[in-house]
Formats: sequence, structure tokens, C-alpha cells
Amino acid sequence: MTAKKIDKRRIGHRSPRRKRIKFSCHSIDAQSVFLAGSFNEWNPTALPMRRDQEGNWSTEVLLDRGRYEFKFIVDGEWVCRPQCSDDHDCADCVTNDHGTMNRTLEVV
Repeated sequence: MTAKKIDKRRIGHRSPRRKRIKFSCHSIDAQSVFLAGSFNEWNPTALPMRRDQEGNWSTEVLLDRGRYEFKFIVDGEWVCRPQCSDDHDCADCVTNDHGTMNRTLEVV
């Protein structure tokens, strides 16, 4: 049996890994909240969020480095955040092809 050679130059060198990103929003009155975005082909039912006792909804997603756009689906309504008027005055959003706003996220 031969011993496996270890390339010492590679010790401590890791390939880029996905990062666990927590998405959250606050909506006390919501019955259901989902997350959709460029990371899941805008599927409105793929990522259900869980609610805590204070009305905070959250889910975690493993994402590669890059820029993403996303929205929450609160009781069937697509919003960049609950209670957002979609009036193009959100610092964390960009205008999408439909004339509404998407939230943005940069994973580094």
C-alpha cells in the first residue's frame, strides 16, 4: 500500500463555497410568505418562509457569489418588502422589466 502524497501548496486553499444567506421580512398579518428570485428562476412556491411569534418571516438559501434580485410573495402579492408601495423610492431595489421593483443582493 502506498501513502497518498499531499500537495502542501493546496493545504488551506479552499474552492469558493456557497454561502448560507438568510432572507427575512416582517408582516404580522400575513398568512403565507414565499421567496422568489433570480436564484430560483422566480418560482413563487419553491421557497416558503417560516413565521416566528413576532411576525418575522425567514428562510435560508445557499447561494454562490454574485448579484441576485428577489421579491417576497406575501399572501399572493409580489412585493420587494411588505408595506412597500413600489413607488421606485426604495434604496435596496431596482426597477424590473415589469415596471415594479426588485430587491437586490450581492453575495461576496
